[in-house]
Amino acid sequence: MKPAYAGRNYQSAIEAYVHLLNSDGIVVILDLHWSDGLYTGKSAGCSSAEAVCQKPMPDAAQAIPFWTSVANAFKGNNAVIFDLFNEPYPGRALTSESAAWRCWRDGGASCAPRIRYPVAGMQTLVNTVRDTGASNVLLLGGLAFANDLTQWLRFEPSDPDHNLAASWHSYNFNDCSSRSCWISQISPVIAHVPVIVGEIGENDCADTYVDPLMNWLDSTSTGYLAWAWDAAAPCSASPRLITDYSGNPTAYGRDLRSRLRSESGR
Repeated sequence: MKPAYAGRNYQSAIEAYVHLLNSDGIVVILDLHWSDGLYTGKSAGCSSAEAVCQKPMPDAAQAIPFWTSVANAFKGNNAVIFDLFNEPYPGRALTSESAAWRCWRDGGASCAPRIRYPVAGMQTLVNTVRDTGASNVLLLGGLAFANDLTQWLRFEPSDPDHNLAASWHSYNFNDCSSRSCWISQISPVIAHVPVIVGEIGENDCADTYVDPLMNWLDSTSTGYLAWAWDAAAPCSASPRLITDYSGNPTAYGRDLRSRLRSESGR
């Protein structure tokens, strides 16, 4: 990375952008999206130990100092939410669902030997943020790229501030992509803790999946965010809200825009 875009210069640019968004009334979600750690098992996104693709779990060597730095930068600002790790998938590496959830919460030896790098579990990351004095809302995505919340409540980390929310991602190509699954698997979590749907979308630029999903989420008073503001990739590769960077919407984007305008009274 060029020095002009690294280190303190990068951190200052992020801080300035967050403050700009906050000044316009926007709550910002910061997440750890890619991490270090060599993983070449099932569903591996790359064969590099560097943070150039999605890994099953965050690498302890880098994730802990990352969240210490981010928490220190934004503690006291309740308009910033921390999503501790985007789309974990330890279940693709481990041999059972319960083992995957233990790895998710506890990290370390509970993830070995299938995940060979030292893993920071969600409890460690919660502790890391709280040790800085930051009381920001923490989002914790479940297994299967944040689509599986089935044992989230059982393995919920301890938080002295009691300020955790479950993050759920929902696409038409996920396992939990039917109303019956939403009711059986997601409703019990909504009943006990806040749930934020960090990503919704479908890989055909249409709205046949997201429209009934948003109807259901609205009925449960659950908030959601759409993926993605992107016109570079085809719909089959990445769900798209727009057809070009002038902001012309796909059917999916048009449905979301209409819904947001309805909510705001515009």
